[in-house]
Amino acid sequence: MWQQLLPGLRIKLFMTVLLGVIYPLAMTGISQLLFPDKANGSLRTSGGKVIGSELIGQNFTRAEYFQPRPSAAGSDGYDPTASGGSNYGPTNQKLIERVKASIGKFRKENPDYTGPLPADLVTASASGLDPHLSPDSAKAQSPRIAKARGVSLGQIEELVARFTEGPDLGLLGEPRVNVLMLNLELDRQLPRK
Repeated sequence: MWQQLLPGLRIKLFMTVLLGVIYPLAMTGISQLLFPDKANGSLRTSGGKVIGSELIGQNFTRAEYFQPRPSAAGSDGYDPTASGGSNYGPTNQKLIERVKASIGKFRKENPDYTGPLPADLVTASASGLDPHLSPDSAKAQSPRIAKARGVSLGQIEELVARFTEGPDLGLLGEPRVNVLMLNLELDRQLPRK
């Protein structure tokens, strides 16, 4: 019986050490050497203090900042330990109420914008932590931000255009704007007056 079990146990032990210890350590080391910023979570700092990650959406509520998509992650949203969407179907009354509330909130905070609302301004992403907005969503918020910062709308729109990322590899995904990176640049270039 041991003659049959020992080869299997040896292979299991070998594969556990190889794939459970050596391989992860090697990948971690290679990542730290070649891509240290990405391997450490693409964290962004200001004044020596970590203020967020380029990869995870966070809430901005002040009028002088671009605000992200609504979040269904956690009870108050933007909880990285509870990543996930609401999974409400399009006819679910809770989703309809949440979207109507988001529309009302946006219209109240952005009275100068009268155009149609881009869908990503009022709906959560699948993870609830999407760090990006569509360029149209950023443009919809631009009048409020220009007014709050005491700058021209053209200056805000120029920043949005500069921070608009194209599809990955030129064809995967949609154009997008990273909210954290855009807000950091706002503070650098156009501080509130």
